[in-house]
Amino acid sequence: MTEHSTAGPLLGPAEIRELAEQAGIRPTKTLGQNFVIDPNTIRRIVAAAQLGQDEHVLEVGPGLGSLTLGLLAASSAVTAVEIDPPLAEQLPATVARFFPSAAPRLHVVRDDAARVRELPHETDPTALVANLPYNVAVPVLLHVLETFPSIRHGLVMVQDEVADRLVAGPGSRVYGVPSVKASWHARVSKAGVIGKNVFWPAPKIASGLVRFERRDPPVAQSMRIPTFAVVDAAFAQRRKTLRAALSGWAGSGARAEEILRAAGIDPTERGEKLRVADFARIAETASALAADDVDPPFTPAEHTPERVPDRALAPDDDAARAPSAPARVPAAPGQQEATGAAPGRTARAGDDPEDRA
Repeated sequence: MTEHSTAGPLLGPAEIRELAEQAGIRPTKTLGQNFVIDPNTIRRIVAAAQLGQDEHVLEVGPGLGSLTLGLLAASSAVTAVEIDPPLAEQLPATVARFFPSAAPRLHVVRDDAARVRELPHETDPTALVANLPYNVAVPVLLHVLETFPSIRHGLVMVQDEVADRLVAGPGSRVYGVPSVKASWHARVSKAGVIGKNVFWPAPKIASGLVRFERRDPPVAQSMRIPTFAVVDAAFAQRRKTLRAALSGWAGSGARAEEILRAAGIDPTERGEKLRVADFARIAETASALAADDVDPPFTPAEHTPERVPDRALAPDDDAARAPSAPARVPAAPGQQEATGAAPGRTARAGDDPEDRA
């Protein structure tokens, strides 16, 4: 066991393999499991996360607990979400063994981090720090940011190429859907690269550290889903112009061009040049134009029934209760005179024979 001078006990390669053997755990590619076995890497991650001692940290995919121990020493509480049952069951025992004073501050949730909606704790998490499973890193990150607005900042470790996509800006060759959607929620930056030899088993590529700080979305939060629909459509055919790429989303190329011009965006531009605020403006403009296309119901003033003065009706005043006779419509040349009501139907105020032609 390796001691951190300020952050409590950390796990080394021997402890990691021992814990895995005790639990009968073998890392699986299906769950994207690569366990950190280097204490110095844990120190680096915890330092880069810039945690306050009073923070409640959400950790996704804690694995055998190497990062969990470092987070417990640097914060007030850790909620760890783990999908693998053996790992979820073993984690509390690991913390109780290596860092017993911190055990009461650990809360383990056995769930899929891409679907979890609630956390059983009296305080909401304020930070996310995680070695995210490689195969679901982006969906998990976006889901957590969408579901837990109390999270104000954090640091995640992902495949290095995924890190580059998350932090990319407009015009970059790797700028795309992850870049835009992440920037809706936060300012995202790269905090470093982690070599592959600090993991067990060692992945084939290096990992990247991605730091984020929550910010307000460019428009109302209610526009997130419509905005993301525009983003998905724009990058589904990223080499096409926006007019062509958004034609399916808008209903036609002409409608897409109308929306883009109304939003102040060149229809011949490509999605890879737009910022998240531009995509949001397209979504807002489309919503406004759709609302303008819907005309309110029209009720001509002359068809508004006149109010009949109240009067006492005699018990046998059947004429007052009976509907009035159908209006007679003058016959056109060569036609029989017709009533304003269709066969089998009583005429109503507002009926017009031409409306039924």
